[in-house]
Amino acid sequence: MHSFLIKGGTPLHGEVEISGAKNAVLPIMAAALLTRDECVIHNAPVLSDVSFMGRVLTSLGAKVRQRGHTITIQADRINGHGDYELVRKMRGSICILGPLLARLKHAEVSFPGGCVIGARPIDLHLKAMRALGANVKVEAGYVVAKARRLEGVRMFLGGKAGPTVLGTANAMMAATLAEGVTVIESAACEPEIVDLANFLNAMGARIEGAGSPTITITGVKELHGAEHAVIPDRIEAATLAIAAAATRGEVTLKGARPDHMHAVLDKLVTMGVKVDWDANGLTVKGVRDLQPTDVTTQPYAGFPTDVQAQMTVLLTQAPGVSIVTERIFESRFMHIGELLRLGADITLEGPSAVIKGPARLSGAAVMASDLRASAALVVAGLIARGETLVKRVYHLDRGYEKLEVKLRRLGASVQRLKRS
Repeated sequence: MHSFLIKGGTPLHGEVEISGAKNAVLPIMAAALLTRDECVIHNAPVLSDVSFMGRVLTSLGAKVRQRGHTITIQADRINGHGDYELVRKMRGSICILGPLLARLKHAEVSFPGGCVIGARPIDLHLKAMRALGANVKVEAGYVVAKARRLEGVRMFLGGKAGPTVLGTANAMMAATLAEGVTVIESAACEPEIVDLANFLNAMGARIEGAGSPTITITGVKELHGAEHAVIPDRIEAATLAIAAAATRGEVTLKGARPDHMHAVLDKLVTMGVKVDWDANGLTVKGVRDLQPTDVTTQPYAGFPTDVQAQMTVLLTQAPGVSIVTERIFESRFMHIGELLRLGADITLEGPSAVIKGPARLSGAAVMASDLRASAALVVAGLIARGETLVKRVYHLDRGYEKLEVKLRRLGASVQRLKRS
């Protein structure tokens, strides 16, 4: 099991290229199941989750090849039975449900897995499939969905924590081949949904309103192959921006999309961090005197839950009291215990973390619990005195492409250790 050994205290400086978005490429790969033709996906990140999704599609009969940052998928002959052991290990696998049901009118998909960050039900996914006319049952750990045909309908996909991103993706993909018009109300507005809609439209789908709470899909008889470039990863960009601010460095994030990051950039500016962007990318410059602030995670375009842990680390360096409130996942504070080990002063009060700063962090051995918590611990290691050992960084490899390499190019001392 790999670990990162980090020697903290060095400000990050330089330029770094932002990889393609993990949360965009996974449903786009699943969407290739909707056609027999070849689909080519550019700017795909080289991640374990992407490789894993390729294995899922291969188990369904698709031919998948990734060379560098380009993935080619041809799903000429596929079956509707998702491999139980594969699908249950990664939550993103659930997005094969909609495409399989749309193309084959039959799908058997196991309940998905993923990071341990609280309850992540798929009830809205099942609601969407049922609304389109499918008979959906749960049998022996599988979601079994069947339909003689899918028919367009108006559906509402709002949940207690807001719209469902993967649920919206599943509904949108299934509706592309349904008869008539489907309207998704309270749809997720994330850039990754817009990216998926752009890919589907390139395949011949008729989707309007992606990026707004109301998406309209007019069903078509069939889809064809397409070529598409995945958007840059706004969460990776936010993580590196926070790392630059935390280390009091200056980093240019080449390819970053500031228009996808308004909530994060607004909080950085509120804290006094200098932010600028031009055609070359986004530049973030840290300052010595940070200002405290309060953060509440919300659905897009609010502050993303996937950046909450990293932002918590930055707030430990701001004099005064800051409060971070998590409104999306109830168990997304597992990184707090590890930050305390490094010397942070944080108290949990229900869904909020009360942070008192500035904290002088010192290196220690810490354990990563999930993907974004891993990133937060790496940021903490970059500013801590001495050496920090971040264990179980396989979580990081799921969502950050060669993070230690990128950080070393910016001047950080990060070494990957291969230990059992």
